[in-house]
Amino acid sequence: MEFGKTALRSVAFAFAIFAAPMIIAPQAHQAFAASAVKVVVNKTPITTDDIARRVAFLKLQRQSGNLNDKAREQLIDEALKREEIGRVKMSVSTADVDASFARFAATNKMSTDQLTKVLAQAGVGAEHFKSFIAVQMSWPRLVNARYGGRNKMSTQDFVTKLKERGAKPVTSEYFLQQIIFVIPEAKRKTITGKRTAEAEVSRKRYPGCEQAKTFAATMLDVSIKDLGRILEPELPTEWKPLVEKTAEGGTTGTRVTEKGVEYLAVCKKQQVSDDYAAEVVFRAEDLMKAEKGENPNDKKYLEELRKKAQITST
Repeated sequence: MEFGKTALRSVAFAFAIFAAPMIIAPQAHQAFAASAVKVVVNKTPITTDDIARRVAFLKLQRQSGNLNDKAREQLIDEALKREEIGRVKMSVSTADVDASFARFAATNKMSTDQLTKVLAQAGVGAEHFKSFIAVQMSWPRLVNARYGGRNKMSTQDFVTKLKERGAKPVTSEYFLQQIIFVIPEAKRKTITGKRTAEAEVSRKRYPGCEQAKTFAATMLDVSIKDLGRILEPELPTEWKPLVEKTAEGGTTGTRVTEKGVEYLAVCKKQQVSDDYAAEVVFRAEDLMKAEKGENPNDKKYLEELRKKAQITST
């Protein structure tokens, strides 16, 4: 019991100073049969249980004021964001969420089971927490894709940032291959372990990028894709730490994804400092700032969604 109280205080403090970005997963409304629907956002119901969990979450964040009103408005906004993220298919994956949840637990010196128990004790629940963090991670990417994305930075903005920096930034350039041990959805529960073992064995025998497709042809249901040039800021979050620690000619560790079991081969790796690389670095820095602070396009996008939405209180 003492652990529970201490851990709860620890997590409360962590929430008060840190909003951990962590697949867009719909909240489990059906799990609370006795819960009453308070608001319907388009076709998404927000129940009294949802609001109670969010109030408990706000308390962990040490927020004050009318927490019921704050919880209701936050959940409306998140329902709109979640729907839009799903519409444009920009959600992070379940594996990304689980990894982020595990990192948050480790930061607080707990296992994921312990964190799950603490969140349940606080009245929040692990799924509510993951749903919240999923939006926090996915939404800034969506805003950036719509208002910035891969669009070319204006010459003036580019020159201004170069003057501020004093020189072009240096970043790592990778040429990657993606190796996928395909798993049909119907067999995911039965052969994932076997496919993971096969992928691990193939990593040790990987002949290099030039012979990769011939190598893959000797195995069943293995796909090879050349990903081309990717700069360090462009690496997907879930692959970035694996790629960065892999030497040229080597392969990353495996990951289970929606496609199957994957790993990446680093065909080439070098440091670059050209105009395109500088622009990519600057855009990544802007996105990071947007994720940490207020992005005016965030509010603009959300207001557009609210104007088109049907929000009904019951």
